[in-house]
Amino acid sequence: MKLVDCHGNALVSTIIPVYNRGAMLREAVQSVLDQTYRPIEIIIVDDGSTDDTPQVAEALAMQYPDVVRVLRQENAGPGMARQAGLEVSRGEFIQYLDSDDLLMPNKFSLQVEGLSNDQEAGISYGLSLARDELSGASATTHGTERKHRNIFPAILRARLWPTATPLYRRSVCENIGPWANLRLLEDWDYDCRAGLLRIRLQYCSELLVIIRRHGSGHAGLAWQRDPNAMRDWVAAVERIFQYAKQANVPVDSEEMQHFARSLFLLSRQCGAAALAQTSRHLFELAQQASGSARSRGLDFRLYRLAASIVGWTMMGRLSGWLDKARR
Repeated sequence: MKLVDCHGNALVSTIIPVYNRGAMLREAVQSVLDQTYRPIEIIIVDDGSTDDTPQVAEALAMQYPDVVRVLRQENAGPGMARQAGLEVSRGEFIQYLDSDDLLMPNKFSLQVEGLSNDQEAGISYGLSLARDELSGASATTHGTERKHRNIFPAILRARLWPTATPLYRRSVCENIGPWANLRLLEDWDYDCRAGLLRIRLQYCSELLVIIRRHGSGHAGLAWQRDPNAMRDWVAAVERIFQYAKQANVPVDSEEMQHFARSLFLLSRQCGAAALAQTSRHLFELAQQASGSARSRGLDFRLYRLAASIVGWTMMGRLSGWLDKARR
């Protein structure tokens, strides 16, 4: 059933996964409460926090009982937390918000209006800033100053937006299906599945979100420090390559060639992390993504030959040293 207020406005549901981030959670929730648009609901999903975050979340629910509700789950990662929130949400429009990011006050008003005026579009996105919390410096992020109508093939270069930027029609989220059980790149995977559905995009040129970069680290960089996280990263990248093939992205397109180079780089990084079999597998995927002619190039042939002599691990480490020497 479609939920609307007395003015005929449809409900917007905001889903906030959170893990050990109580102070920032308050600020993220406040940025939703400050929206000029109504009606809204906020669903906080505590992902097994071990600090005071559950108490902060419950206090917010008590303070705003008509708007905020709290779910708790064993630690399973942000994707599973978003899915849990989605399943209990009631809105016609869905907003995913990471607990350290902020929405601009007119975000919902602009995007609901944009989608209402463009019935072919299922996702609205727009200008987003990344702000360094230490220096205060900010800059446009994820190329959100660029306007796209379709997700593929542009998404093979990089994600088109931060997680907080898009507003989805609920029907789009239902058609995409459940969030993948991945701890890394689960948002890129989600976007690619929207791309497979050929969901049209509506663009808003005004500032919508601020992504805060802070000293507590960023989960998306964990793969560079942890071999287990690197395996998760690799699993996500493999899925994205399969989506690209299903979307019939030409192998000779600039976007697919860019993705092939990314696979080759990840192959070398996995080798350096002593994941020899994974390194070889990614190398073969990079060749597939490059196309038959490019895959027979000198760089591929020399790298495979060298890896067969010194091993994929040593070759990954050697290439890493060479990359550093070039910088």
